[in-house]
Amino acid sequence: MDKPSLKNYFDQLRFVFFTSLIFCVSLLLLEYYWAINDQDITFLFLNMNDANHAHMPKASPSSFKFYGNRTTGCPRKSTNYSIQINKTKGVSDIPRAIIENHTDTIVSAANGEGHRRDNVGLVKNLSTMTTRNLDTCSSQYIYVYDLPSRFNVELLKNCHSLVKWFDMCPYMSNFGLGVKVVEKAKKKVLMKESWYVTNQFALEVIFHNTMKHYKCLTNDSSLASAIYVPYYLGLDVGQYLWGVNVSVRDASPKELVKWLAQQPEWKRMWGRDHFMVGGRVGWDFRRVTDENDDWGTKLMLLPEARNMSLLLIESGGSNENEFPIPYPTYFHPSKEMEILQWQEKVRKVKRPYLFSFAGASRSKASSSIRNELIKHCQSSNSCKLLDCHNGQNNYCEDPAQVIKVFQNSVFCLQPPGDSFTRRSTFDSILAGCIPVFFHPESAYNQYLWHFPRNGSSYSVYITDRDVTEKKVMINETLSKVSKREVLAMREEVIRLIPRIIYRNPSSRLETVEDAFEIAVKGILGRIEAVRREITNVNRF
Repeated sequence: MDKPSLKNYFDQLRFVFFTSLIFCVSLLLLEYYWAINDQDITFLFLNMNDANHAHMPKASPSSFKFYGNRTTGCPRKSTNYSIQINKTKGVSDIPRAIIENHTDTIVSAANGEGHRRDNVGLVKNLSTMTTRNLDTCSSQYIYVYDLPSRFNVELLKNCHSLVKWFDMCPYMSNFGLGVKVVEKAKKKVLMKESWYVTNQFALEVIFHNTMKHYKCLTNDSSLASAIYVPYYLGLDVGQYLWGVNVSVRDASPKELVKWLAQQPEWKRMWGRDHFMVGGRVGWDFRRVTDENDDWGTKLMLLPEARNMSLLLIESGGSNENEFPIPYPTYFHPSKEMEILQWQEKVRKVKRPYLFSFAGASRSKASSSIRNELIKHCQSSNSCKLLDCHNGQNNYCEDPAQVIKVFQNSVFCLQPPGDSFTRRSTFDSILAGCIPVFFHPESAYNQYLWHFPRNGSSYSVYITDRDVTEKKVMINETLSKVSKREVLAMREEVIRLIPRIIYRNPSSRLETVEDAFEIAVKGILGRIEAVRREITNVNRF
């Protein structure tokens, strides 16, 4: 009697066990089914913040501390950067099927500054979601056109004739970084590796070579969130800026947009998901007239190019599809450790000069801001002047000399030159020197993706009028900045170093965002904002 009873007991135990197992597996399968089909379930992904300037944080007047006679806030440009999709030519021609494919796909983060990596957004309507969409490159894929060689490769082959005044070939070596710096002095100013004689107009070559190692490249353009057009527009126009008629200057831009318009990728959003990188300032590509004595090309005024976004070293002002990113500096690290070591070096260096100026005058007029600053510097024992006159002893072309001057200075004067911005601004930040600006277009209204919105956290602002009208003395004004404020600003400047340098194009930085990564993040957000705007317009 005992054996049958014991058998029945184990049979019942097995039944309960297998029944419970089947029930648990069923619950897991049901939960998975709900997760991929229920419209109320969302998944998190790294946010590519809206990059249109309307969505970027802007500084309020109270964000800036002024030195000199003016007590009002630093003027921000009043340009409205909202995307006027309904006024842009070609939007109504976008096929309805294309619009529907993008409906309710991305929702950006509601808050947070554009440079923060930890912001998140929400992805909805994932009923057709596959394993492919769960990877870390979701919404970050970029497709790169294989352009005809005349738009990039051939320009490099003809590097001897890119600039009328000097040979650009040495600057095009090492992926556009230029030749390596070899310090002759016994006391080294720079670190041993990763320093190059980089030309200020080499950005488009550096960017293109870095993009070749971008972690989220795709050969399938249908997966891409953005299309990169690797046209070296700055090198191209640089050949023809002096003494060449407009038909020659506009030949390549017209050929380019004609080629683009024939590509299937173009018709998806009529170029609104396309972007280019220009190593020159915006007005070099926006010639208004067809007069031969007018400046630059009319690339960005061509109907097709109006739809594209342009990353460049300086924005022309009110153009909604221009997005400034930093000038290239001399430092191009391959490892995060090199950045940390450099930051520590500039943090500890002694700075015997209160301020410095590296540059040359731009006008013989006595009221020139540069002339006034040179006078201020020459009349003060607390200032170091690096005169960038043309000649054999132009130390401004020596990276070690430039960085040495800035390393030895607490403040670095950054007045406008041929345009509002200067490469020197980024060299001074690289050296841990606090920049002093004299016009809001020199930084505060420009590099919104890379600089803090609070200008007084990393810089000093003095109006150019106060200088030219001799209402302030630079030496006295900067001397009034407290030691506590100086230390805080310098620490913020040092914190900015990774954000304003371009890494070696053949490398990747795993834990640090450099200027390239921030620019890519910004343009992806900008294009996604345009895509959503188009979707909303065509919804009604």
